Amino acid sequence: MEISRSAGTSTAGQASAAVTVEGLAKHYGRFTAVEDVSFSIRRGAVTGFFGPNGAGKTTVLKMISGIARASAGRILLNGLDTPARAAGTLGAFIEPCGAHPGRSARAHLHSLATMAGLPGTRVSEVLALVGLEKDARRRVGRYSLGMRQRLGLAAALLADPDILVLDEPTNGLDPQGIRWLRTLLRERADAGGTVVLSSHSLTEAASIVDDVVVIHRGRIVRHAPMGAITRGGATLEDVFLSLTGGEGA
Repeated sequence: MEISRSAGTSTAGQASAAVTVEGLAKHYGRFTAVEDVSFSIRRGAVTGFFGPNGAGKTTVLKMISGIARASAGRILLNGLDTPARAAGTLGAFIEPCGAHPGRSARAHLHSLATMAGLPGTRVSEVLALVGLEKDARRRVGRYSLGMRQRLGLAAALLADPDILVLDEPTNGLDPQGIRWLRTLLRERADAGGTVVLSSHSLTEAASIVDDVVVIHRGRIVRHAPMGAITRGGATLEDVFLSLTGGEGA
């Protein structure tokens, strides 16, 4: 079944949310990766989306971002039936940066900007934002993992999107890079933007997320503000492990 989206039937609650997911499902033949997933993500917040390996979290993020097509369900962005990759709506870093190893970071971003109809000046802006301006003309094949992560973030930020979806963005970043990214995401959320963050590092994520969504075996098992998650002295890791039977993140 092709995904069905209808802006005309959105409720006031859906319209006020940055992302609304209703009854989302993804099937691969007889295998069900995600079933009846529903949740909403509010504007002006960093939402942590967590789950064990194989729980379906990356599949859900790909469907929200328009990388994968849902088998059933509905996704609204800012309350509307907006194509996920429309410039200015959503930026995603879910897979490797995708740059050819023989090309420079600047050339890669220029290609993306041209395809999106963005001005070339935006390339220099995002290179500076992610700290790659001095290495912009180096071949990507010579980049470290952390530098490739920064390039992927630059691509996601290229259109200055309202909604930012990031899957394991801290992989390969050193402590300085992790602090830089945490500050960047906090500033975007405080300015009214929306950040959806998936990470294996629950301790690190706990320092920045405002809301938490936990998926387990293809279904949502918890959706609550961070304050409710940690009420009574529990840690995010404690709650996550109790919800997922002690399986790894």
